[in-house]
Amino acid sequence: MTQDVAVWMVLVAALLAANLPFLSQRVLLVGPRQQDKAFGWRLLELVLLWLAVLAAGFGLENQLGQRSPQGWEFFAALGCLFLTLAVPGFIWRYLRRRRVAEVPDAG
Repeated sequence: MTQDVAVWMVLVAALLAANLPFLSQRVLLVGPRQQDKAFGWRLLELVLLWLAVLAAGFGLENQLGQRSPQGWEFFAALGCLFLTLAVPGFIWRYLRRRRVAEVPDAG
């Protein structure tokens, strides 16, 4: 596997993982289905998925043999990138207009 393929794999995984908490009504993605999952659960899932993508990226980097130490700046930038990738899911869940069932006119 080349480095370019590994980078694209991590980016696609990050895009999917960042939006997954907003698309699922299950607690921690495998728990019981809820009518309306609280935002705190979604935030916890977002952090856990960020850590999973981070671990996958480190694993791919280690497989390529180019493991390098990272400072706090790397983790801050990666967190901001992950939040930016989560914007479409957030908009879909909280900011889109929902259709209201039309009530038949009584007149």
